Formats: sequence, C-alpha cells, structure tokens
Amino acid sequence: MLKDAKAFSSFSVDDLSRAKTFYGQTLGLDVTETPMPGDTSILTLRLGDGARVLVYPKPDHTPASFTVLNFPVKSVETALAALAERGVRPEIYRDGRVRTDVKGIARGNGPTIAWFKDPAGNVLSLVEGPPVG
Repeated sequence: MLKDAKAFSSFSVDDLSRAKTFYGQTLGLDVTETPMPGDTSILTLRLGDGARVLVYPKPDHTPASFTVLNFPVKSVETALAALAERGVRPEIYRDGRVRTDVKGIARGNGPTIAWFKDPAGNVLSLVEGPPVG
C-alpha cells in the first residue's frame, strides 16, 4: 500500500531559528524554511542522497532520547574534529552498554560512531562507513 510513497522523517525542536543556524551553517546542510499557517514555519533539511527531513517547532519540545539523524562519514575522528572547530561537542558515554573514548567515539562494538546534540538536545551521530540501505 505505501511501498511507493515518498516517506520522510521528522523531529521537533524548541527554537526554529537556532535549528536553522545549526543545521544550515554549523553542519552545512541545505536548509529551506517554509512559512505555515498560524504564524509558524517548518524547516526542510536536504541530505546528500536527496532524502529530506522535516524539522518543526514544538513549544513543549522534549529532546529525543534516541538518535534522530545519522550521518555516514569516511572517518568519524576527522568529521568530529571538523565539527569541534564549529563548536559542536561530542557526547561522552561512560556508563551503560555503549561507551565512548575521551574523544566521544565508540569503537569495536558495532560501527565506529560518535554522537552529538543539536541546540534542542536531539541526538545526532556520525557513523563510519557507507550509508546503510
């Protein structure tokens, strides 16, 4: 029934302006802001493979407790260093099933991966290797 639907993912943020700056300038994504009825707007993030992700404002936003967006990269360490130059700090996980090193990189238990947050607290990741799918 939905096999041919052009599905997309979405997530909320608490401040659309900060999100637009973060995703557009800090991460360097192609971001479009579209006005909506009711004096609000939404953002569309265009990703490298042509996929689109919708970002919408939500006054009572609660950050996702899971990864909402994964970026495949050739080298997590290199990409993380480039993001650090733009003020992005990795998440350091010392407890639990997944643990990171002092740079914020998890290695040896699945793909090499690092997590960071957007200004709204949503979790994003850098994943070493080719895109899944």
